[in-house]
Amino acid sequence: MMQTIYEQFAETAREMPDAAAVTDENGTLTYRELDQLAQTLQAQFPRPARSVGIVMDHSNAMIAAILAVLRAGAAYVPVEPDFPVRRMQRMFRDAEVSFVIASPQYAPMLPDSEVLIVDRIEPPEPASCPPVHVDSSDAAYVLFTSGSTGRPKGIIVENRNVLHYARAFAKEFGIGPGDVMLQHSVCTFDIFVEEVFGTLLNGGELLVVSASIRDNMEQLTAYMERHGATIVSGFPYLLLELSRAGHLPESLRLLISGGDVLRSSYVEQILDSGIEIYNTYGPSETTCCATYERCTPDGALENGTFPVGCPVEGAEVRILSAEGREAATGETGEITIFGGGVARGYLNHSSDGFTEIDGQRAFRSGDLGYMLPSGEIVFVRRMDTQVMIYGRRVETGEVENVLCTLPGIASAHVLAHEDEYGHAYLTAYVVFESEPLSAGELREQLAEELPHYMIPEYFVAMPSVPLTPNGKPDTSAFPIVLKEGRLR
Repeated sequence: MMQTIYEQFAETAREMPDAAAVTDENGTLTYRELDQLAQTLQAQFPRPARSVGIVMDHSNAMIAAILAVLRAGAAYVPVEPDFPVRRMQRMFRDAEVSFVIASPQYAPMLPDSEVLIVDRIEPPEPASCPPVHVDSSDAAYVLFTSGSTGRPKGIIVENRNVLHYARAFAKEFGIGPGDVMLQHSVCTFDIFVEEVFGTLLNGGELLVVSASIRDNMEQLTAYMERHGATIVSGFPYLLLELSRAGHLPESLRLLISGGDVLRSSYVEQILDSGIEIYNTYGPSETTCCATYERCTPDGALENGTFPVGCPVEGAEVRILSAEGREAATGETGEITIFGGGVARGYLNHSSDGFTEIDGQRAFRSGDLGYMLPSGEIVFVRRMDTQVMIYGRRVETGEVENVLCTLPGIASAHVLAHEDEYGHAYLTAYVVFESEPLSAGELREQLAEELPHYMIPEYFVAMPSVPLTPNGKPDTSAFPIVLKEGRLR
């Protein structure tokens, strides 16, 4: 059994060198060519490294850069180019990246980093640059997620975690040669890991979508049809938009939903189409999905959502009470995950949810759920102030902390509310020192530190903070700005 991601990829490249590995709008690379390009890029690295940042447009070159970092025995640290520059720089400092691989237009955003610019793909030629030996327990990548301390937390995921998930993904979905997986997710979310390594470690073809067509459903479906896409994995809202598109590629055989609650109304139009639809669950701390559920027309719960299913191969999921007791069937408790997907932990942070239970490494997710008599798991809600906004985890405390650093603000509180369809949105309650800032000014200043999905939709100017008798903020007394619901 292969020990590292790159070893597994290289073995696949040896077995099927001329098969298509990755396609973008500019062309296709075979497995041999992709491996050669990774070697060529590795030969350009300025020095050995433990971690390397990546700020690139999604493309064949980006995938090659990731493989080059893994081949060099380092962990890659991906950041989307539209992230606030200060947040990007902080992530790279926390991860102690040695240098950053970047598309040329993004190099000026990184004045504090040494940058290796990757412009365009040249015809790959074999490079005499041997892979660096690493162990299965060595880090493969660091993904940053919102942190309650006001700083994003980096999750360290090891090679063996990814190999575990690639095996589980292949067993459940039968992905292999002939499959074409859409690469639609941003690189800072774990769905990207599923797309890239679930495909390339199992002999499929990765179909990379550029930012210019990612959110245009007409262009996206035409692109998928042109290249024969067979599998799409994404947030529930992507499945909803595909369902609304009215025409799906005939090649499509599988839709996978993850990152948020899947409602039957999102996919009811295609449940009987012959395309398999799965609902999945699993935080980034467990690499990708920890559970799968095959969706059927009569499989939704009374509230119109689907269960998240049963554990993937090599994983175990328990519902635990606050005291650590295993909950009875139907009893709500914390979803706790064991097995090969549980990551190493957080970068430069406390262990938080990572723990050991009955001699096994586990992650206490902070999510509440319960077990059905069938053994399927139902997700209920978060236990803390963490909320899902467009499928991305947001700590309201982090948004509050950034708000409170802005000039002219005496105090701020951020609460999550739900519209009539159950979608979360953020409202910021702000006490100003003197003259209030406009909503536009607040958004502009927050955008220097926070990605767009973490910026509150509404701002409420408060004369003071309502308090409970014991002096704590009385959140029940904060006014609620009603948001008209819409299916995303």
